[in-house]
Amino acid sequence: MPASAPPLLEFRNLRVMRGRKVALDDFTLRIGPDEHVAILGPNGCGKSTLIQTITRECYPVARPESSMAILGQESWNVFDLRTHLGIVSNDLMLSCTGDASGRDVVLSGFFSSTAVWPNHRVDAEKEELAKTALVELKILHLADRPVREMSSGEARRVLIARALVHKPCALLFDEPCNSLDLAAQQGLRRTMSALANAGTAIILVTHELPDIVPEIQRVVLMSQGHVVADGPKDKVLQSDRLSELFGVKVQMARRDGHYYLW
Repeated sequence: MPASAPPLLEFRNLRVMRGRKVALDDFTLRIGPDEHVAILGPNGCGKSTLIQTITRECYPVARPESSMAILGQESWNVFDLRTHLGIVSNDLMLSCTGDASGRDVVLSGFFSSTAVWPNHRVDAEKEELAKTALVELKILHLADRPVREMSSGEARRVLIARALVHKPCALLFDEPCNSLDLAAQQGLRRTMSALANAGTAIILVTHELPDIVPEIQRVVLMSQGHVVADGPKDKVLQSDRLSELFGVKVQMARRDGHYYLW
């Protein structure tokens, strides 16, 4: 990434409403173009609203003191944005069901859908890019398999390939290990590490501490629509601070760059 590259995200004093409720309030966050960042917080803290603000499904209240930019731009065609920022979410996983094959799900990334429909034009270049993404994730053998016949872990890897098909500069992972068994969780975390080491910026949004792979060195804590801590991982991840964040007494351990709570 060039030294002059703009920040991946630059949000200043955002207020985002969900109906009459303030979901994000005076929310400020800056993420550099090549950072790997985890955003950690309990359910209901505003993480989903933050994701939907990043993906332009939610918009902040217009206020003179507020501003938001993604990759240096304040205004985006959402289809163009999706070529720069890949999304892997549990909600998307629930949409990818039925007879769509692994190849079709990956190709659907070009059309912001979850399958290839008759109105979609798939040319040789898109086919090759989809194959490249499947090979990169080591799941070419899933190309012709229907999603309904895949395990949750296999389907999640297909979703990552879908997110990578545009060769985006960053991937946004939303609670990536939800509904996965232990083996699939470990496999997905290894994939996140590999992507980070290959130069793809990672934004991880989660309430699960073990999702924070060693390559992520910055952690942002969220509570009630606010950033309550932001800094180096070893400074932010402290038992007393996490106990306060989650509202329950916890203990924490660290092993081989991974953190665990109980």
